[in-house]
Amino acid sequence: MLVDRTNAPGRTDLPSPNDAPMSPLPSANRVLAMLAALFFAMGLITSLNDILVPHFKAAFDLTYRDAALIQSSFFAAYFVVSYPAGQYTARVGYRRALASSLWLAGLGCALFFPAAALTSYPCFLAALFVLASGITLLQVAVNAYVETLGSRGAAASRLTLVQAFNSLGTTVGPPLAALWILAPQAASATGHAVDSVRGPYGLIAAVLAIGGVVLWRLTLPEQRASHASPRGLLGNVRSLLAHRPLRYGIVALFLYVGAEVSIGSFLIVYLTQTGTGIVDHAHASRYLALYWGGAMVGRFAGAWLLRKVSPGRMLSLCAIYNLALILASLALPASCSMWLLLACGLGNAIMFPTIFSLSVGGLGARVSEGGGLICMAIVGGAVLPYLQGALADSVGIVLSFLVPALAYGYIAGFGAWCARTMPESESGTDHDAGENALAQADVRNR
Repeated sequence: MLVDRTNAPGRTDLPSPNDAPMSPLPSANRVLAMLAALFFAMGLITSLNDILVPHFKAAFDLTYRDAALIQSSFFAAYFVVSYPAGQYTARVGYRRALASSLWLAGLGCALFFPAAALTSYPCFLAALFVLASGITLLQVAVNAYVETLGSRGAAASRLTLVQAFNSLGTTVGPPLAALWILAPQAASATGHAVDSVRGPYGLIAAVLAIGGVVLWRLTLPEQRASHASPRGLLGNVRSLLAHRPLRYGIVALFLYVGAEVSIGSFLIVYLTQTGTGIVDHAHASRYLALYWGGAMVGRFAGAWLLRKVSPGRMLSLCAIYNLALILASLALPASCSMWLLLACGLGNAIMFPTIFSLSVGGLGARVSEGGGLICMAIVGGAVLPYLQGALADSVGIVLSFLVPALAYGYIAGFGAWCARTMPESESGTDHDAGENALAQADVRNR
């Protein structure tokens, strides 16, 4: 495999004064460990939204639908930024893209300070969009990079393993944030409830700024980018969408992220308003850690299982499992249903990495471009929570969980289709065939 030590695809191997200092390339395992740390940070930051939803709902006296705009503002960035992020990553290389993503996310965290000073909900939403733009670039670059660090056949297992650390971040994030943001003494000490967000987001901004500097100075192994992409934005997108798994996978990822975020966003409200015996948000946030903790445990286990079981079949079974849990929760008492909804985290565990790997398999050197396109589907995290919030306002919080239930129905079908039609691709043997199909699509769209 050709390696570009300057981390800038398409350039010559001559050193430049602007490049990072030359150093021995780290092993693939060390790179995966670094990416796992980035996934941890990504998960922790994203999970804080689940604390902001009930916190800002109370602080600004919002409806369910208006409170869901927190998730909508955050995940809308994926739709706007993902494809440009894929193009940017292909142009500048993974190292520069990763460093830039941390700095952009840090800027978004820093914007929480003026938003708190103005006590403005729209300003908080704008800050979340900037923060999410950095997370989007990080998501696109990291997912695509993991795909290149080993064999195609083990891609789903490899991505599931490093994303387990994303789930670790989402597990520890809510309880820590609850102590800092939701605790009664936090509001009394700062004067206004929204002022309590300054501390955690200020700390995160500082850590991200330092992390960006460290990443910028690293030297990472990278594949050279392909120069065979068609001319023009429309032709490029058409070429990528000629890959059927990518087309169907975009819908599956849209629905998966929307379902996962919807459940996480409204669990605290569900636990405190349906007769479960839990009366305050800080207490309920401890149970939220079980939801994200289930995803963490499932991903560590899934990294092994996906080497033994067809990824498509595993995806379908997990989606059916979650669908059954949600439907059962509609009929059972809240004291029992709460545990069924919390158990959905386990079913979510392998969905993102498996959908991603099944969708971009066969894209070859255009993985970063395809990854940017499919990551646009993460905007589902903006759409489905808003729909569930609107449904909760009209029919109640319990029946609103029909929204994620419908999403899991499609995901089960997508997994079954992959298991039936792509048995060879799941073992990594159709890599060349996928690249050939893309090359033919490139010619047609020029």
